[in-house]
Amino acid sequence: MPTDIVVLAAGKGTRMNSSLAKVLHPLAGEPMIHHVIKTAQRLEPRHIAVVIGHQGADVRAALAAQNDSGNLIWVEQEQQLGTGHAVKLAKDHLPDDGAMLVLYGDVPLITEDTIRACEDAAHQGQLGLVVAEFNDPAELGRIIRDDTGAVQEIVEFKDATPEQRQISEINSGILAAPLKNMAQWLGRLQSNNVQQEYYLTDIIAMAVQDGVDVVPIQASSEVEVTGVNDRVQLAQLERHAQKRLVEQLMLDGASFADPARVDIRGQVRVGKDCFIDANVLLTGEVELSDGVRIGPGCVVSDSRIGAGTEVLANTVVDGADVGPDCSLGPFARVRPGSVLGTGVKIGNFVETKKTRLGDHSKASHLAYLGDAEIGSEVNIGAGTVTCNYDGVNKHPTNIGDGAFIGTNSTLVAPLNIAAKAFVAAGSALTKDVAAEQLAVGRSRQRNIDGWSAPTKDSEN
Repeated sequence: MPTDIVVLAAGKGTRMNSSLAKVLHPLAGEPMIHHVIKTAQRLEPRHIAVVIGHQGADVRAALAAQNDSGNLIWVEQEQQLGTGHAVKLAKDHLPDDGAMLVLYGDVPLITEDTIRACEDAAHQGQLGLVVAEFNDPAELGRIIRDDTGAVQEIVEFKDATPEQRQISEINSGILAAPLKNMAQWLGRLQSNNVQQEYYLTDIIAMAVQDGVDVVPIQASSEVEVTGVNDRVQLAQLERHAQKRLVEQLMLDGASFADPARVDIRGQVRVGKDCFIDANVLLTGEVELSDGVRIGPGCVVSDSRIGAGTEVLANTVVDGADVGPDCSLGPFARVRPGSVLGTGVKIGNFVETKKTRLGDHSKASHLAYLGDAEIGSEVNIGAGTVTCNYDGVNKHPTNIGDGAFIGTNSTLVAPLNIAAKAFVAAGSALTKDVAAEQLAVGRSRQRNIDGWSAPTKDSEN
């Protein structure tokens, strides 16, 4: 039986106090609704109907990259008349057969196992309903059971009696049922309640009345079915999301100095025996090979780091391809387009951008290397700068294998320094250097006797 999934994402999120639609607020570096759609896609549904309203165009644009399979359907809910109304609008865009599963764009940590169990109940002709026990159920809808423990209905908090409000088992809102049943129940919904809205939860009592089994599916924790209504709840879920991500990386082979002091905002893959120190931020697509060590305070974004490489404290690696057995930092900045070979050393306060360094080359301190092709076994002295920008265009610097660039050298591009050339310290070069030549590009020193040091003006 095919499954169609409905994701409700039309709410304004007033309590977020934000100009950004609620479902677009980031969780672990991605809009909340991305997490929901990714989990939904794992069920390989026939369609995913996303009900949008407030800032619908922004939500649609944010999900464009997740529609590779082309199964996203957009449903406009111009009037906010309740969850039942939203699902009914979605139903009108879906086929009449199969099963329907309802998810929420602001419940981002729902798991595949839970919604798959819900889907399985629908495939068996039942109504699967995700429930959970909350220590403080607050204003969530309560699950009403009979003496045998069978689910009879859901009562919304505003419509509940004082006795019903004492119930700790809550409705998550996530449910699934055969689409033919859903269509019938949705058509019978009425808005005769305090909110004067069409409650999706009213279909539970209809299912019981029609003799359809209601199968309660227990969520693994409160967190899994917690919705985000304000920034406090969002921050709480962020911590839980980070805990999940870090625990998965530990299972994959990484160790953490303090799992609570690492943030992951993207897709991170680790090899065996990686070590990640405190206050590290990993963003975008990051791959750490076996034995990589990341020091405290580092930021690694959209980069691949080879086996055995160590990234020392407070180093930024962004958009780089780093080979094995390298040493980066401390306080280094490896910028986009940097490609480092085996055993490369990038030391403290060295910055690279769109630069390739061959095997075992090193820039140990205080250098800027931009738009450069640097061979293997090259030494870049402290204070070296590739002057790659003329105010309009960028120009390349090419340095051959085994070259030695002395301290405080200024390399004015375009410039070619051939293999095993030697650049004397303090040189400013504007002309190419041939293989094994010594280049000295500095003015002759003069020592002047009898000079007078400047004195301070009495008026200042």
